Order: sequence, then C-alpha cells, then structure tokens
Amino acid sequence: MNDAPASGSATTSHQFRFHIGLRNLKTALSASLCALLYYFFLSERNPTFACIGAIFGMGANMDHSKLHGGNRLFGTIIGGLLGMGLFRIYLIFYPDGESRLLLVPLLFVGVVILIILAQFFWVGAVQPGGVVLCIVLFNTPVDTYVSYALDRMFDTAMGVAMSLLINYLLPRERLEPWAEKFKAKFQR
Repeated sequence: MNDAPASGSATTSHQFRFHIGLRNLKTALSASLCALLYYFFLSERNPTFACIGAIFGMGANMDHSKLHGGNRLFGTIIGGLLGMGLFRIYLIFYPDGESRLLLVPLLFVGVVILIILAQFFWVGAVQPGGVVLCIVLFNTPVDTYVSYALDRMFDTAMGVAMSLLINYLLPRERLEPWAEKFKAKFQR
C-alpha cells in the first residue's frame, strides 16, 4: 500500500507549515480597503463584488495582478454585456419573464459567443464571464438585469483597481526588507 498523500494534496512534498506571506497581507488589505471605501463613500452599494474583484486581482507581482485582475474584469464586462443582450432577446418573447425555458438555449449561444469574444479580447475571461452571464440570465429580476450587470462591472473594476494600486504601492521588493526586519525582531 502506498502511504504517499493523494495527488494534488497540499502536503505532497513537505508537511504543512503555517505561513502568512506578503501576498496574503496585501490581498486582505486590498479587500478590506474596498469594503471601507464602500462603507464611507458608496454606502448605498454592497461591497461584495468589489471585494471579490480585489481578491481575484491580487497577484504575486504587478504582472500577475494585471493578468488575474484582467481575467476577472474583462470576464465580467464581456459576460455582463452579453448577458444584457441575451436577456433583452428573452424579454422580447416573454416581457414579464414568465417562462425561463428560453434562457437555456440563450445560455448555450451565450457561452459559445463568450468563448469566441474571450479568445479575441482576453483569453482568461471565460470563467468569470460565464459566471456573470449565468447570474444575469438566471438570477436577475426582469426589471433590474441592466443595472445588475452594470453594477457588477463597476464593482469588479473598483476591486481590481484597488489590487493593482496596492501591488503598485507595495511591491514585494519594497516590503521584503521590512518583513525581514520584522522576522528578525521576533526570532530573537
């Protein structure tokens, strides 16, 4: 019998070691600053999707933040715009939203279009775009689908922008000397 941990397990090469790294702290800071910004300046809005955008947008460095944040932002924009268009088509046939069955073939067409658009604009946009597309089609009231999609785009942009700002202002190169001093002080 093989005693090795299952493939993909977090303990395949070494035992788990508790560690709070710089990216962990910057991610928490970014999400918390988004929530604080919404609390003080955008109190009529819910900060959830901005915080999610901030968490998705934080990378190990600025290039990773641009990639991951871009995936989330462009996916949300593509999925939101596509969802609005397809939901509008649905409302032509069912203005009161009484039969949701038409949304199934619209979703099929939407996912195909989403993947094509993502290949053209931003390859990593497929998954987050698909999430927003599904939410707009299946979980948004008839009278708020446009505002919902636009709100998700705005909130995601706020979160991604916060992570980019934090990663720009606090790059690893600037924080590592501080972290080393902090560790040295407490390892005595």
